[in-house]
Amino acid sequence: MTPDQITAAGNSLYSAETARIQRGLLSAEFPDATMDDAYAIQSAFVARKQAAGRKTIGWKIGLTSRAMQQQLNIETPDSGVLLDDMAFANGATVPANRFIAPRIEAEIAFVMKAPLSGAVTRDQVLAATDYVTPALEILDTRIVRANAGKTRTIIDTISDNAANAGILWGSAKHPPNVDLRWVGAIVSRDGVVEETGLGAGVLNDPVTGLVWLAARMAQYGQRIEPGQIILSGSFIRAIECPSGCRIAADFGTFGSLTCQFE
Repeated sequence: MTPDQITAAGNSLYSAETARIQRGLLSAEFPDATMDDAYAIQSAFVARKQAAGRKTIGWKIGLTSRAMQQQLNIETPDSGVLLDDMAFANGATVPANRFIAPRIEAEIAFVMKAPLSGAVTRDQVLAATDYVTPALEILDTRIVRANAGKTRTIIDTISDNAANAGILWGSAKHPPNVDLRWVGAIVSRDGVVEETGLGAGVLNDPVTGLVWLAARMAQYGQRIEPGQIILSGSFIRAIECPSGCRIAADFGTFGSLTCQFE
């Protein structure tokens, strides 16, 4: 893709988010686009938001489950940027006009105390982590899921900032060297259990996601910074969040989170 095409695609995603509408598949519009192109579009999209005053607070890792990778015919996760206007307090009410078609996922978040970049080990990730905490990620898509017999590909997902839209986390703080593979959650919508899962669903160990992220970011001259929050990936399927619903995530002794959608 040309620089002008990349900029235009990023602008179209910004416009779609602002207008609360979805645009067509970028993968159909640019069938030869590469993952590098997609990350460039994501950067152009995020740059528009930063130009409007938004600040980076962290990163999200997506497509960490085997099922989702098989669905998109890939063997790698993807990543997106977390911005300050995406943060919601535990127990928050999400305004009705905020998102297009929100969904929610349960995750383990890492809050960093030291930078990470390039080829790092699991032990280095743990040493750079201040604490881990339960989190909910709100997903939204500025790109349609399917159109004219074609469905979203990894190009669409990455370009669309890995479908990120919001994040909630609470006050619980845990040392990162616990066995996160066995940290799980029971997630309910309006009192009905919709999904359950364990941290092992994230690349068999949520720490592995940060090892991957540090290496991916280095390819683009970026790094994980102290104070940033990293969403390590969902261990449940995304739950639709229609207007009026209430979400509750019980992580047991790890903590709990709730939110309401107007």
